[in-house]
Amino acid sequence: MRAFCQTARLGSVSRAAEALFLSQPAVTLQLQALERETGVRLLERSGRRLVMTAEGEALYELARPLVEGIDGLDGAFRERLRGLDAGELNVAAGSSTILYLLPRIIEAFRTAHPKVRLSLHNVTGASGLDLLRADGVDLAVGSMLDVPGDLDYTPMYQFEPMLITPPDHPLAQKAQLRLDDLSPYGLILPPQRLTTYRMVDLVFHQNRVPYTVALEVGGWEVIKQYVAMGLGISIVTAICLTDADRQRLAARSLAEYFPSRSYGVVVRKGKYLSPQARAFSELVRPQVS
Repeated sequence: MRAFCQTARLGSVSRAAEALFLSQPAVTLQLQALERETGVRLLERSGRRLVMTAEGEALYELARPLVEGIDGLDGAFRERLRGLDAGELNVAAGSSTILYLLPRIIEAFRTAHPKVRLSLHNVTGASGLDLLRADGVDLAVGSMLDVPGDLDYTPMYQFEPMLITPPDHPLAQKAQLRLDDLSPYGLILPPQRLTTYRMVDLVFHQNRVPYTVALEVGGWEVIKQYVAMGLGISIVTAICLTDADRQRLAARSLAEYFPSRSYGVVVRKGKYLSPQARAFSELVRPQVS
């Protein structure tokens, strides 16, 4: 199974042999024996690579977590003997998650496990997913709209979409807020490549409501400051609104028009999580009183 998983992952018998510290003939014999036992073809050649058949993909999905669990057994056993008082944990998260969601969780984790070396990697999008797939981090915390098939996403928080304006803005006092009420006012939005901008554009177009972008700028803190200065209005996720913000901004829910954003834990499918990673994941989960 180990020879099969490595060959399927690397696409080459020679590379699998190097990873397993075995000879190529030894790996080939193991693959042939596995196909005889299962009675199906598991791998086939596509150009210079070996790729999985449909039967191979089915077996790989079952075998990979078992192989990784066995390979990680020694380290996990030693970590269990030491408890959670040592080791390290690598977590990927975007700026907004690090700034607004994680401070309380980091504080609780550091209090409970002061000897664990915790590293936060400030990465988002494809870079964060690549780091997760390469095992550069144990897990990621953030928001996902589309979840790739090789990852598991567990949403734990929901945050409403909010319109923010200066306190004396006409929309702050309007009794019934409709989407077309926003049309006369310039929006301050994150750059077009980001999910928030794309979502705003999609909703306005679906409702056939025109809108104007007054300013594109990255970072919720900058957007909130510019809105407070009267340079425009914005649509943000409630995760970024603090008690201090509500003193200088008016905030109104737009949940009738825009979907809420979920935040949670992302892991590579089949990955064995260390005790430290499991403990951190539990802290991310909202505490029910």
